[in-house]
Amino acid sequence: MVIDSRSCRSAPSCFDRGVDGGKKIRGVKIHVAVDKYGIPLAIDVSPANRHDTKGIVPVLRTLAAGGFNGAALGDLGYQGERLAEAGQALGISVKAIARGRNGRFVPAGICWVVERSFAWFSRYRRLNIIFERSKEHLIAFIAIAFISILSRRMRRLVIEQPCA
Repeated sequence: MVIDSRSCRSAPSCFDRGVDGGKKIRGVKIHVAVDKYGIPLAIDVSPANRHDTKGIVPVLRTLAAGGFNGAALGDLGYQGERLAEAGQALGISVKAIARGRNGRFVPAGICWVVERSFAWFSRYRRLNIIFERSKEHLIAFIAIAFISILSRRMRRLVIEQPCA
């Protein structure tokens, strides 16, 4: 499983906003855990000023409640003793892996799949600037976007058999 987050701009009427100081974005942060194919296993949303190590804990709780027990790979933003202890309490080991060298993105093993998932749902115009007034609606729209994406991908995999 791979974990990561993405900061998104949001309207002033959005449910909860913060400022991501590193990216200069006023809005919300979407935390996602995906499997090796890019299919989301858990989604959560927090204000953009919440650090990744604190924002990913609800995602880990959702995974643990679903029976997941294993390793979660993330970027270097997921280092720290508090997150490691929270993950161990839930039965999930969080491993931070460097994804870049000299300021450039270098795919490290399976860790690129979460970036691909973010690219998939960034094509949905409604998810580029967040206007939702509740957290549950935003999570539902993200889930709907992934359902749409995955249903189109499954349709391509189905091989049509000629009629006899």
